[in-house]
Amino acid sequence: MILEIAQIDVKPGMEADFEAGVAAAAPVFKRAKGCTGMSLQRSHEKPQRYRLFVQWETLENHTKDFRESADFQEWRRLVGHCFAAPPEVEHVREVVKGF
Repeated sequence: MILEIAQIDVKPGMEADFEAGVAAAAPVFKRAKGCTGMSLQRSHEKPQRYRLFVQWETLENHTKDFRESADFQEWRRLVGHCFAAPPEVEHVREVVKGF
């Protein structure tokens, strides 16, 4: 399992539009090959900063299957206009689970 973590800063005043766009994009992720979950969290200290968490079965499900799909273009159409800068994306895998 791979967890994609995307840090996304949005333009001032675009927070509600961005959140609505992410909610509208949930079906896009749900139908993506190898995607098993998606959630969005907002920073308390920096309210224009979000972290999108997407669970993928494999890294390639994100970097190849999704990024090269029409659904990726749909995702960007729904939220891309809100970005203050390109998202910073990392992929991680769990190595220790405390409880």
